[in-house]
Amino acid sequence: MSTPKDLPPQHQKRQPGLESPMHPQPDSGADDYVGSGRLNDRVALVTGGDSGIGRAIAVAFAREGADVAISYLDEHGDAKETVALVEESGRKCLAIAGDLADNAHADGVAQKVLKHFGKLDILVNNAAEQHPQESIEDVGAEQVEATFRTNVFAMFHLTRAVLPHLKKGAAILNTTSVTAYRGSAHLLDYSATKGAIVSFTRSLALQVVERGIRVNGVAPGPIWTPLIPSTFTAKEVAEFGKKTPMGRPGQPFEVAAGYVFLASDAASYITGQILHINGGEVVNG
Repeated sequence: MSTPKDLPPQHQKRQPGLESPMHPQPDSGADDYVGSGRLNDRVALVTGGDSGIGRAIAVAFAREGADVAISYLDEHGDAKETVALVEESGRKCLAIAGDLADNAHADGVAQKVLKHFGKLDILVNNAAEQHPQESIEDVGAEQVEATFRTNVFAMFHLTRAVLPHLKKGAAILNTTSVTAYRGSAHLLDYSATKGAIVSFTRSLALQVVERGIRVNGVAPGPIWTPLIPSTFTAKEVAEFGKKTPMGRPGQPFEVAAGYVFLASDAASYITGQILHINGGEVVNG
């Protein structure tokens, strides 16, 4: 498993970013992850599952015995690679393209997963977008609305759509961020959405605990995913992650294990909590 400290300068002109042109390639753990049956015969839906953290989660879940559905926007090549990695792990994979910020599409994704697999045990709300700006004066209404649609509204729509079909023992996992706790001067609207996800996680956990459904979150620090070269300048990419106590960015596989833990029976007494995987930054949250 590769954990380089230095990243060469690079930038992608499109959003969402693509994993295929990144160098070095993000490490999803596909070459090394060996499961132990912790998610045997469960079905998981991972949003943003085409690449980055989402891909690593899909691979890890498959290695642990789960069938996986992934949703993504339009990164068809990356999604095809994730499907191949899940199937190479001996599990089934369903890929669904489209914008989850569209309530009708979110409902459709839920129905397609249930029709294809017959059940759903784990929902991972992971898809996100970010747009750095120097000042709040540069953050227009269109950007704020787009960021909240993708990061918060989509999560709300999809969770509402799948919740009636989740049974006792199911798990909902939401991806927040270290920026929800320490802030980010250049990611004001993104950080605000991640704070909303923390509150959503804690509140939903209280609402569904009597149904036997657990709700938790993961707050990654700087992780090497397509989101990074697609939103930061080449110079910023070269410095990415170096300010963490570990002095490097994390790799997607280093985050995925946290989702496996929270989705598994090993976390049966954990709900409403956030797991911090950030290279050593203490955020007290």
